[in-house]
Amino acid sequence: MDPYRVLVVDDSAFMRKIITDLIEKDPQFTVIGTAVNGIEAVASANRLNPDVITLDLEMPLMNGIDALQHILKKHKIPIIMLSGISEANTRDTIKALQFGAFDFIRKPTGVGSQSQDIIAVGEMIVEKLKIAVLTRRKLEIFKPVTESLKESNKLLQNRLETTSNLLKNDNISRIQKSSSLVTSQSNKVDKKTKPIVTKPLTDMSLKPTIKSKRIVEPTSVREVVSRASKNDQVVTQIVAIGTSTGGPRALHEVLTALPGNLKAPVVIVQHMPPRFTNSLAQRLDSFSELTVMEAIHGVRLENGKAYVAPGGYHMEVVMVNHHYEIKLTSAPARNGHRPSVDTLFDSLLPFDELERHIVIMTGMGSDGAQGMKQLFEHGVTSTIAEAEESCIVYGMPRSAVELGAANKVLPLTQIAPEIVNAVMR
Repeated sequence: MDPYRVLVVDDSAFMRKIITDLIEKDPQFTVIGTAVNGIEAVASANRLNPDVITLDLEMPLMNGIDALQHILKKHKIPIIMLSGISEANTRDTIKALQFGAFDFIRKPTGVGSQSQDIIAVGEMIVEKLKIAVLTRRKLEIFKPVTESLKESNKLLQNRLETTSNLLKNDNISRIQKSSSLVTSQSNKVDKKTKPIVTKPLTDMSLKPTIKSKRIVEPTSVREVVSRASKNDQVVTQIVAIGTSTGGPRALHEVLTALPGNLKAPVVIVQHMPPRFTNSLAQRLDSFSELTVMEAIHGVRLENGKAYVAPGGYHMEVVMVNHHYEIKLTSAPARNGHRPSVDTLFDSLLPFDELERHIVIMTGMGSDGAQGMKQLFEHGVTSTIAEAEESCIVYGMPRSAVELGAANKVLPLTQIAPEIVNAVMR
C-alpha cells in the first residue's frame, strides 16, 4: 500500500523540518509538501489533496483558524493542529477543534532530534496521524463550519422547541400544576418534532454572544419548569460523561442542548492536557445554558452546572458533610490517561441513593468502558454509548457496547434529549 500523504504547515523552517522528520520516520507516511502560512496551506490543500494535514495555529497572512475553515469548506481532510501552551494558543486550539479540526498536538519545546520532548511529540504525531487517516470517512458527517450567528440562533430555537416537547410529554408534576400555561404552549409544539439535526457548530470566529442574547420563550414549558424548580437544589441525580478524540465538538452538541435548569450536575472527563481543559470549559460555557467550569478540588456539586476535569488530574465525586464534592488527585495515569473516565465512573459506585446517568462518547481506546460496566452491574441502567455513525473515533463507545454495559446506543444528536428525558422522568 502506498504511504499516506501529509501536508505540513508551519511558518518556522525549523519546525517544518522537525515535523517532517518525525513523520517520515514511519514508513506509512510521506510528506508531499509544506506551506509557510495559511494562504499557502489552502492553495496546497487544493492542489495536492493530501490524506492529512498538520497545521500551525500562529502564522502570518492567514492564521491556522482561518486556513482550517477555508480548507474544510472544500475538503474532508482530517487536520491536526499544532499548538503552543500560551493562554491564547489554548483558546484558539479549542476553537479549532470545535470548527472541525480532527485533533491537536502540543508543539515540541526541546531542541535537537534526540530531546525527550521531541521524541515524545513525534510518537504522538504519528499515533494521531494514523487515527486520522483511518477514520477520515467519519468527517463526511460534519459539514464545514460556515453558519452565521443568525443561523446559530435558529439552531438554538430548534433545540429549545425539542427540549420543551420532551418535557411536555414527560408528565412532569410541576408542569401539571401550571396546566393552563402548558396547555396554551403545547398547542404550538409540533408533536412530530424530529430529533435534533446534526449541524456544524456556529461561526465561532465571531465573539460568542449567544449566552447574553439567548432566545426567550415567554410562556414556554421550559420557563414553567424553570420557575417551579428554583428552590429545588438538592442533588439526587448526576450525569457523568467521558470522551476523548472528537470530544470538544460532541460536548458542544450535547451541553448546548441541555436546559440550564437541569436537575442534576454534569461531571465530564475529556482527555486533554493541562491548560486546554480550562479553555474548553470557558468555550462551552459561552454557548451553554448550563454553567460550565473547570473543576476545582473541594467544590460542591450543584444542579444545572457542568464540571470539566482539569488536565493532569483525576476527578472523583465524593460525599462530604451530606453533600457531594469534587475530589482531584494526581494518582498515576489510568488507561494511559489522567484524567481517566474509569476513575470518575468508579467514584460513583458507592452512591446508590443517586440516580446516575452515564455517557461515553467518541474517543480512542477503552477508557470508561469498565467503569460503565461496573455501574451497570450494580443496577445503573441509564447508560448511553454514542453510536458508531456519529463518532469521530468509535473506540471508547465500542468497548462499552462490546462489554454489554450500554443500555442505549444513540447517535450524537439524540444524546441530550435522552439525558433530559432520563433526568426529568
